[in-house]
Amino acid sequence: MPIEQAKSESTYVIDSESGVETARLMHQDRLITEQLGGLFPVEIDSSRISDILDLACGPGGWVLDVAHAYPKIQVVGVDISQSMVRYANAQALAQGLDNAHFKVMDVLKLLACEDNSFDLVNARLLFGFMPTKAWPGLLGECMRILRPGGLICLNECEIGITNSPASERLSEIFLRGMQRVGMVFSPDARHVGITAMLGGLLDGAGFKDIQQRAAVIDYSTGTEIHDAFCQNMMIGSKLAQPFMIKMGLTTQEEIDRLYQECQDEVYAEDFRGVWYYLRVWGTKA
Repeated sequence: MPIEQAKSESTYVIDSESGVETARLMHQDRLITEQLGGLFPVEIDSSRISDILDLACGPGGWVLDVAHAYPKIQVVGVDISQSMVRYANAQALAQGLDNAHFKVMDVLKLLACEDNSFDLVNARLLFGFMPTKAWPGLLGECMRILRPGGLICLNECEIGITNSPASERLSEIFLRGMQRVGMVFSPDARHVGITAMLGGLLDGAGFKDIQQRAAVIDYSTGTEIHDAFCQNMMIGSKLAQPFMIKMGLTTQEEIDRLYQECQDEVYAEDFRGVWYYLRVWGTKA
């Protein structure tokens, strides 16, 4: 049965109502899809899918792309941000995509969806707002709303590894902040730790035939994706500054200095960086 949700407070560590964040996420969606090799893992047979739910869809980039590529599939995106949902619905209307729909919903609560109503539940980069303790509840809800034989596909990442001292320091501050709000699995906050946990989380929720596929994005100087990926990374870093300061782990003076040093270092000729993504999917028996 559908559940009515009360108004919720966002746990996203970046201001989800920011227009700059909306633009960044739209750009990021396209980058990730390209680097992961498509909208779905190649092993997933899209011909068996009629209804998709995308969790925490943001401004709807993935939903819009799926709706455009697969006009016979109905795709619903849900997000806690009213401004992003308004933007996504406006984009669907402007692009004439009557199979793309967006709703305001807090995925940390019981999902306002009927039982057995979707063939695929998709999610990307939930770690930015998901407390570690909330994962089992969300996956249980995904199990409830999937039809028998339905699929869940999770796409998560670890923070990039680079030879930039300033980038590594910014990552350290960010991850320690995430640890303080209970959003990293790594015991020492050296990593997000989510990619190591995904398979076990799906197994614990009762999903079967769990599969995983990793992708490494090399955004070193000289690579085709370097400029676009670094731009996305630097904007995200700027938008995360208020969170890092609020956590008491840095000062505005230090963060401004690190940001400038990071910008200089990632555009240097000898810059090297990789970002690791993991897709994990499983089936409801």
